[in-house]
Amino acid sequence: MPLPERDGIPPSRVYVPPGPWESLLDFLVERFPRLSREFLEGRLLAGDIVDDEGLPQRPDSPCRPRTWLWYYREVPDEVPVPFELPVLHQDERLVVVDKPHFMATTPSGRYLRHTALVRLRSSLGLKNLSPIHRLDRETAGVLVFCCDPRYRGRYQALFQAREVGKEYEAVAKLPTGLKFPLVYKSRLEEMEGRFLMHEVQGEPNSETRIELLQQLDDGGLAHLRLLPLTGRKHQLRAHLSALGMPIINDGFYPPVPFDEAELRAHDDFSNPLQLLARSIEFRDPVDGRMRRFESRRRLSLVQAPETCF
Repeated sequence: MPLPERDGIPPSRVYVPPGPWESLLDFLVERFPRLSREFLEGRLLAGDIVDDEGLPQRPDSPCRPRTWLWYYREVPDEVPVPFELPVLHQDERLVVVDKPHFMATTPSGRYLRHTALVRLRSSLGLKNLSPIHRLDRETAGVLVFCCDPRYRGRYQALFQAREVGKEYEAVAKLPTGLKFPLVYKSRLEEMEGRFLMHEVQGEPNSETRIELLQQLDDGGLAHLRLLPLTGRKHQLRAHLSALGMPIINDGFYPPVPFDEAELRAHDDFSNPLQLLARSIEFRDPVDGRMRRFESRRRLSLVQAPETCF
C-alpha cells in the first residue's frame, strides 16, 4: 500500500481495466461520473492520486491498464454529526460504543469522517479496529468493534450463526387489532435499483418478536421491545411498516417516492428515528464468558423513568 493511513482513514484504490482511454484523466471522468472533470483534474494536479509505487499522477499521464490508483477519499459536502460517541467498554479485543442517531457505522457514500469507525480509529489510535456488525445510520445504540484482527472472524461468526441476543426499542403508532406479544415472519429482499428492502412471496427469511412495553399517550403511540431472531438489512423497520405501524420519524419505511439522496441531505437532528439498539449479549468465543452490553441512551419520545407515572 503506497499511502499510509491518514487521520484514521485508510487510502482508497481504483483498478484501471483495459479500455479506450488515452489519458488517466479521461479514465477517471468515466469511472466517477458524479465528479466534475475540473474536480478530478484538480486532484491530479495537486498530486493526490498515486500509482502502486506511490508516484503522483498527472492529468495527461497515460492510462496504464491492469494497474491500481491510490488516493484519499474526499467528501467536501459531508455534514458534521454533532453528537458524542461514548465508549461503553474497551479491552484488548473489543471496543463497544453507544452510537448516536445519524452516524454511519463505516465510511460510505456521503459519509466519511463523521462515521463511528473513523472517529474511533482516530480518537483511540486503533488502526486495525473494525466493526463486527452494523447499525443503520439512523439507528442509535450498542455497536461492537474488534480491535485485534486475530479474533475478528470468531466474533463475526457469532452473528452469522445467530448466537447473539439483540434487543431493540422503538416508538410506533399502533394500529387497531394487534395483540402482543407477536412474532412476525416474512421474506425480505432488496428492491431493484434502491437500497431499501421489501416483502416478496416465498419462504420467510426474517423473523421478529414484538412486545408492548407501554402505551405512551392517548394518540396511540406505543413503546415497543423488538427481538430480531434473524439479522436482515432494515428488518425491524420493514417489519413494523408491514404491520401498519412504521417507526416514528422513519423517512424510508414505508418506501417513499422521492429521491433517497435528497432525503438524506436534509437530516433533521431534532427528530431522530425512534429506534434504539438497547443491548447485545453473547458468549465470548475466546474466553467463554457471557458478555452483555447495554445502551445508556433513551428514545426522545419515551419519558425518563423518574418522570413516569
